[in-house]
Order: sequence, then C-alpha cells, then structure tokens
Amino acid sequence: MSLIKSISGIRGTIGGKPGDGLSPLDIVRFVSAYATYIKNGKGKAKVVVGRDARISGPMVRDIVVGTLQGMGVDVVDIDLATTPTTEMAVVAEKADGGIILTASHNPIQWNALKLLNADGEFLDAKAGNEVLAIAAAEDFDYSAVEELGQITHKDYTDYHIQKVLDLKLVDVEAIRKANFTVAVDTVNSVGGIILPKLFKALGVNNVIGLNTEANGRFAHNPEPIPQNLTGISETMAKGGVDVGFVVDPDVDRLAIVCEDGQMFNEEYTIVAVADYVLSHTLGNTVTNLSSSRALRDVTEQHGGVYTAAAVGEVNVVTEMKRVNAVIGGEGNGGVIYPECHNGRDALVGIALFLSHLAHKNMKVSELKKTYPAYFISKNRIDLSPSVDVDAVLVNVKKKYASEKVTDIDGVKIDFKDSWVHLRKSNTEPIIRVYSEAHSMDEADKLAKDVMAVVEELSR
Repeated sequence: MSLIKSISGIRGTIGGKPGDGLSPLDIVRFVSAYATYIKNGKGKAKVVVGRDARISGPMVRDIVVGTLQGMGVDVVDIDLATTPTTEMAVVAEKADGGIILTASHNPIQWNALKLLNADGEFLDAKAGNEVLAIAAAEDFDYSAVEELGQITHKDYTDYHIQKVLDLKLVDVEAIRKANFTVAVDTVNSVGGIILPKLFKALGVNNVIGLNTEANGRFAHNPEPIPQNLTGISETMAKGGVDVGFVVDPDVDRLAIVCEDGQMFNEEYTIVAVADYVLSHTLGNTVTNLSSSRALRDVTEQHGGVYTAAAVGEVNVVTEMKRVNAVIGGEGNGGVIYPECHNGRDALVGIALFLSHLAHKNMKVSELKKTYPAYFISKNRIDLSPSVDVDAVLVNVKKKYASEKVTDIDGVKIDFKDSWVHLRKSNTEPIIRVYSEAHSMDEADKLAKDVMAVVEELSR
C-alpha cells in the first residue's frame, strides 16, 4: 500500500490501514485541511469537485463532499469530468478552489485528491505546504448543523467543449471539410464521455472508439506510452484511419498515432500544436526540463523564445506567466494553451492538432517528418538508502561545470547536440536519468556514460 503526500495533492492506493494507503480517514483528514486553508477564517467558501471514472471514485467522492459539507463549504459536484473540465468549472463558478479525484495515469488501485486554487490551477509550493502542515496538526473546526455546506449538482461537459470551439485557432470548417476518420482510445474513463461529443462538434463524423465505456476498468495500463497502446496501433495499421488519439483517465495528456500505426511520439504532441499556434501567433513557449529540445527548435524557427521550467505543471504554468508564453506544456503529451485556460488539456490539443493537420493537408507521418528528429532515453539509478543524493548531484554539477548546467530541478547538462537530466525521487533512493540526442543509440550511450559517473561519485 502507498500514500504519497505532495504540494499538489494526496495520492495513494485504496485500502489498507490509515496512513498506509488512501483510506477514508486519510481522505477526511486531507480534505479537512484543504477546507481549512480555503476558508482561511472567512465565512462561506465554495469548492468544485470532479472525478474520473475509477471504480473507487463514488466512494471517494462521497467522503470528499461530505467532509466539505461538514467543514461548512458549499460544493458544486460535477461528478464524472476531466481534469481540465474541473479546472475550468472552478473559474466559471467563481469558486474558492476545486478537488479533482483522479490518479491520472496510475493503475486501477490508485486514486488521488488533486487540489486547485481559485484560478483553477494546482496549488503552488507555498499553498501546498500550508495544507500539509494543517493536515499534520489536525486542528479542524467542523460546522454546526445550521452552517453545513450545501451541494449543487452540475454538468460542465458542454461548457468545456464550447470553450474549445470558441478558440480562434480551432478551425471547425477546415476540420469538417477534411472529413477525417479518427480512432480514439479513452481507456474506460471520462474521455469516453466527452471526446465523442467533441468530435461531433468539430464535424468529425467517422470515429472508431476503443475502450470508450467509462466504467473505470482500464482495458490496459492507462499511461499513454507506446508499450500500452498496441490496440489502437493495430487498428491504425489496418488502414483507412487518418489519425489516432489516446488520452489518460483524466484527459489532460494526449498521445497521437500516425495513420500507419506508428506513434507520433508523445514528446511531439506539444511540438506540433505549438508549431500551429506559433505560425499564427508570435510568442514564447515553455516546457519542463525533461521535455524534448524539438520545441526549442520550432519556437526559434518562428522567432520566439523557449524557456525550460522545473518539472511539474504548476512550475510550467508559473514560468509561462512570467515569460508571457502563448503555448506551453510538458513532453508527456500535456498541452497548456492560456487562450483557453492554464492547465493541460487533451481536448484543446486534439482540436488544435486537427486544425493544423487540416491546414497542412498531409498525412500524420509526413507531418512528423517536418520536425527535428530527437530521441529520449529514460533510465534510473537505484542507490542505497545511505547515499546522500543531493551531495551526489552537486558533484555531478561540478564534474560538468564546463558545459551548460541548469540546477533549478536536479541537474540538467546541455551539450551541443544532446542533453541529460538527473532528478532525485522524493519517495525512494533513486535518480531518474533522462537523456536526448539525435538517435536512440546516442541517447542511450549518453545516459550510460553519465550514469557511470554518478555511480562512481556515489561510492
């Protein structure tokens, strides 16, 4: 059993003893702490609650809503909804915050409480640490019967779709004329509710749906990476389909499949969408340090400036605001388009990508070839618990002092034609090692060389 507490929320496996997993008692404690933080001594507060389709969702929702009521917080329960839908609902409701019940790409036994501020964005480090401190103190003040929170039930599905359709760069007419045939895998979660409606609204009438029943029983590992997407790849390889889309259970990540069944590459979702946006809107871009250099290349081709942020959506959004970025996101398939809202949104990614594809009038595989070719190798170094990981990273930084080194989140070393990024885990004695080069062999070799240095410094 696992329970992971972080600034952006609480994630854990369902079942087990309190403190070992995401038990009902843990849910009450952390929701009470969040409500205390949101109220901050004022009278009434309002919080939006949405969830993905996990089978533990109804149980977790009932406890969350009941706890918020008990804390005197009014609740807008939008029930089955994507993460970006819930984020947008917070703003639309002028709520004080929101709680998303989703463990994102984690397997079926997991669930989580993702905490939002009044702007529909994830809590930053300061706010998140304050919530954790309140939870640790367990100094909660529950409301008297006359002051219990009230529940309102709403559906924000159509609202979200309309917001996407209203974006200036979403060209519904061009998409309709292209007469695309699309395959989509929604891994038995809320994407199966909202994406068919989105495609219909975009004029995409030929849709092949895989795993679209939102029953929470994931047909495959829900992380949208190549080894988990054999089903849609096989469907595409049979021919007759122009593009495939895959989302994770809460629909904030988007993977794209070429017409021949090959992966477009999850890292290139943001690259392609940014290429389209930048071709119409001059501006800057942001992704995290572990994302492909291809976005930097495309941004500079369009006359913009690329900036790398620390890993984590809240860090990317903060940096996007600082540099006034027109588009940003994460290499895991997360597209953040401030014109709509400041959160990863697969619906926005799909609509902008289809607009781009319609304007280019080429196959997805052909579009992929227009972008710089990079390959990322993902590895890890397991260390003994006695190793001082921070000290090791400091020594790595010294070792590569002659190169461009960034240390805002671990250590990233930028070479002329490649890079390697080392980050320590917050939960176990390991260092994650991401490397990128113009071929997978080069990326693997770079990772191997740097890992050897780390292991030597760890002795």
